[in-house]
Amino acid sequence: MKRLIVFDLDGTLAESKSSLDAEMSTLLHELLDIIKVAVISGGDWPQFEKQVLSNLPHDECLENLSLLPTCGTKFYKYASGNWEKIYSEDFTDDEKKKIIGSLRKAIEETGFKEKKVWGETIEDRGSQITFSALGQQAPLEEKNKWDPDFTKRKKIKTILDTFIPGFSVRLGGATSIDVTKPGIDKAYGIGKLRETLGIAIQEMIFIGDALFPGGNDYPAEEAGVVSIRVKNPTESKRVIETIIACLDNSQHTKLDKE
Repeated sequence: MKRLIVFDLDGTLAESKSSLDAEMSTLLHELLDIIKVAVISGGDWPQFEKQVLSNLPHDECLENLSLLPTCGTKFYKYASGNWEKIYSEDFTDDEKKKIIGSLRKAIEETGFKEKKVWGETIEDRGSQITFSALGQQAPLEEKNKWDPDFTKRKKIKTILDTFIPGFSVRLGGATSIDVTKPGIDKAYGIGKLRETLGIAIQEMIFIGDALFPGGNDYPAEEAGVVSIRVKNPTESKRVIETIIACLDNSQHTKLDKE
């Protein structure tokens, strides 16, 4: 019996930088009503508020929800009607300068610096530095066609790994690269979920779209969590429906035995 379902956000629960749609909100709320749920994403807390919380009912089900922004470098839990920050693994100023400088150099070397962008391409999220090739506010249709097979970002990552070997570099979202402190990735977030919630890794399921070597979801699988790779939120909906049906059947079976 699983006790915790962990999700990636962009490309898994919602399209990149978009809010949960009505069907996903309903399904997620139904899931929260019967089991604990966590969301780990490269986005920062304001993105979680916009994409997830704005479309979920604000009721007691939120007590079953854990939110881990910036690839698990931050942890929020709902208690007494408020969201409380459990921890935040922030960079020092010197670390930020080194990472941002290295990112700019790697982008120049690969030739993937775009002339037309929508907003800042490098964002300081405190505990994570994120590169978004087309800018933070780029239209979804533009983002989806820039690097659908991750080829461009894999080239940038290869160079970046040589510049900042002491940091974790992961690919995520539609156009992004996330840099965190060494050892601070979604595996770290999984470990924090285990410690904070008292749930064993064997009792978790992780669902994400970047479950491949170098993808920012892959550390969760490396941590030993049973993982399900999805292509998009539509596939995630079908997975959630299946999980809800299985949990309902398990509960009914348990009651029948009693």
